[in-house]
Amino acid sequence: MKTIRVTYTVKQEFAAKNQENIQLFLEEVKRIADPDMRYLVLLDEDGKTFSHISIYKNDESQYKFLNLESFKVFQKQRDESGLEKEPAIESYTLIDSSHNLFS
Repeated sequence: MKTIRVTYTVKQEFAAKNQENIQLFLEEVKRIADPDMRYLVLLDEDGKTFSHISIYKNDESQYKFLNLESFKVFQKQRDESGLEKEPAIESYTLIDSSHNLFS
């Protein structure tokens, strides 16, 4: 199991567009309904710092996600927007959870 958190800050004028782009790739994720992946996005109180948390049961589910065309478009537009803070990528090991993440 892999848990990844990516945190970055966009310019205030791009924050709404970034949220739209997130919605677009998450719609595709929901359509695919991969039972081996969980994904959530959080927005900081500043309205422009985003944290993406993904949990993958295996390498295949991570590969599948990272190769979604809608995710690639999101990343490209985010990166070309002129970020205030570049993405920081952190990996975690899940110790336990209150719910079964993968049934």
